[in-house]
Amino acid sequence: MPRSRPLFLTALLGVATSLALMGCASRASEPATSDAERQATRQARLAELLPMPAAERIQIVDREWVDDTRARTVPVRLVLPRDATGPVPLVLVSHGIGGSRLGYSYLGRHLAAQGYAALHVQHVGSDNRLWRGSPFDLLSRLNGAATEAEAIARAQDLRFALDRALADADIATRVDPARIAAVGHSYGGNTVLLAAGARVPGKPVLVDDRLKAVVAISAPPFHGMGDPAPILEPLRVPALHVTAEDDDIRIPGFYSGVQERVALFRATGSEHKRLVVFRDGSHSMFTDRLGTGGSDHNVAVKLATRELVVDFLDGLWRERADAVDGWQTRHAALLSPLQAEGAPTHVTQRSIGR
Repeated sequence: MPRSRPLFLTALLGVATSLALMGCASRASEPATSDAERQATRQARLAELLPMPAAERIQIVDREWVDDTRARTVPVRLVLPRDATGPVPLVLVSHGIGGSRLGYSYLGRHLAAQGYAALHVQHVGSDNRLWRGSPFDLLSRLNGAATEAEAIARAQDLRFALDRALADADIATRVDPARIAAVGHSYGGNTVLLAAGARVPGKPVLVDDRLKAVVAISAPPFHGMGDPAPILEPLRVPALHVTAEDDDIRIPGFYSGVQERVALFRATGSEHKRLVVFRDGSHSMFTDRLGTGGSDHNVAVKLATRELVVDFLDGLWRERADAVDGWQTRHAALLSPLQAEGAPTHVTQRSIGR
């Protein structure tokens, strides 16, 4: 990617091209099927391998909200617990490049089953529409998604979706506005970091003070910006960073690996922060895709990741301060010693999950 590109997030085109090379873009040449049909097929595959909550335990609400001030549609999928007796914490979910509101269902449905509401936000400038059309134009479409304008728009999508959710009479009474978190994977990881407190010098401030915690999964580096510390030091809400030893993005001229994810963790200014590094793995195993990173390992990491997110948030909001410590003991066999490299000097070993 040319260094003159005015990006202040990541080498997003690198992420997208890497995904395309791994087969995520193959739909461009496949027979046309609807998103709903593809999701139903994937859901069936996931359900065969991962315990998923019964349909009667959760409620799914789809909305097509339009932000008139930006002339931008923001599709969302809200997954709610049916049996909640009062307002529940709300978790915004931001997808990676080429994703949609239908993805990360293994996480969102589990959150709902554990008494959280998951609001999956779709970013129309960098969503699954990128995979449609001629494969010869794919790089051009990906290039259009890897712009500063889209990076800003994604963070604004989260703010807008949260505004609409809290103003929706059918939703607002069921969620707790004092307990709101954001989870993002890959491009979404950068999106939620910006919304939760990261600030790029000289660029618009995109922080939403309603976010009280953040989970960044496989967040790539802030490409071209040098030391991430000035960007992430202002982020002070509790933060969880998740990655894997082989969480790699590889294309000619660009490489991003686990050490960049660890560097983002180190740079984060939160005193309450934790790092989890899984052994082996892949960049896309944190999505709904099966098989990547090893078939058995993929499933084990998905199960552990969704449990980790709940335990992290429970530790903040449900008086389970040692929840992640217990999680780490249970899943020690899945973890890499690399997470010890994330130990900053200003917090205790206990607080980062050793």
